[in-house]
Amino acid sequence: MSDLKLRIAESVKDAMRAKASERLGTLRFLQAAIKQKEIDERKDVTDADVTAIIEKQIKQRRESIAAYEQAGRTETAAQETAEMAVLKEFLPQAATEAEVNAAIDAALVQVQAQGITGNPAMGKVMAILKPALAGRADMSALSALVKAKLG
Repeated sequence: MSDLKLRIAESVKDAMRAKASERLGTLRFLQAAIKQKEIDERKDVTDADVTAIIEKQIKQRRESIAAYEQAGRTETAAQETAEMAVLKEFLPQAATEAEVNAAIDAALVQVQAQGITGNPAMGKVMAILKPALAGRADMSALSALVKAKLG
């Protein structure tokens, strides 16, 4: 069992003891998503798998928050924001701007060393960066930075 999965299970127990129902609901939803992935793939999840699930749920929350705010449903948006904060606790420490830029530069050098330029380079660079910065950087912001450096 992955360390991250164990940490989440312990947090569920802590939330139950503290009677923190909103936190508990978010954590149980996360556990259900992890369990679903295990069932779908018929194998135990790794920390990387769990991180990917958390990132996906955070992305869903961001989209929901934007939609709720646009519709003027601030109370629901606040609830989604609180859930996102709970999920972010389980992501690795965010990469600094310097670390992100260094990783992009290294990936660009690696791709250009292979002689790939133009539009195909974007995909190759992102393929290198995604596992290196998984859970530590917002992939959409990362993509924009790569486009700026390529363009």
